[in-house]
Amino acid sequence: MQNPIKVVVADDHPVILFGAEQALLKFPGIQVVARARQSTELVKVLQTVACDVLVTDLAMPGGQYGDGLPLIGYLRRNFPDLPIVVLTMLENAALLKRLSELGVISVVNKADDLSHIGLAVQHVGRNIEYMSPSVKAALETLRMNAGGKNDEVILSKRELEVVRLFVSGMTIKEISEQLSRSIKTISTQKNTAMRKLGLERDSELFQYAQSNGLMNLSSYAPGEASNPGNPGKAGEAGTPGEAGATDKP
Repeated sequence: MQNPIKVVVADDHPVILFGAEQALLKFPGIQVVARARQSTELVKVLQTVACDVLVTDLAMPGGQYGDGLPLIGYLRRNFPDLPIVVLTMLENAALLKRLSELGVISVVNKADDLSHIGLAVQHVGRNIEYMSPSVKAALETLRMNAGGKNDEVILSKRELEVVRLFVSGMTIKEISEQLSRSIKTISTQKNTAMRKLGLERDSELFQYAQSNGLMNLSSYAPGEASNPGNPGKAGEAGTPGEAGATDKP
């Protein structure tokens, strides 16, 4: 008899954590061996419990190691042989592209049927890519829109500056006053940034900022922020101070 795939599940919402575990229990060859609700718990579990696959929410605030892309980057560096299935509600192009660059081969949208979590675990356990239907559709749209062109998303320093101040809770008018730019200019820079990132609503911008570690502004000074659309060049996911992530467990 083949050994079961041992899985750790992490999500900060008890209902989703329970639902994901119940969905996995319907697969005879999968065994949930531990659970976590934030990054500190998750890293401790991974250091002490043997597992074959990690299923983790992308937006999981709280904990020593942050969440979003900084946490995924940390996990990839410190547990490089551990396959990861990422759960998320986000489908924007820049985020999916960055997850792929970090080595994530499976993303499941929480809006899809929960059975896809089990299917994803089965696939990544054999090192095979698996995307749930909604994610697959979003990636296909991305490929079609790219049309063979370079799809790298790069925000200008001023666009990023506006985005970070906006997600910190400031209004367009307040940002205009702080940066000494016109309201029209600030609004245009915000809208341009959202268009580049493939976002349509402010709520999506807040979710994207959280996933990219942009909600922690304590060390932020205008003009010297990292670029979420091109994280590989500055402020790479997992940089200490960027989202509370550190490479010291």
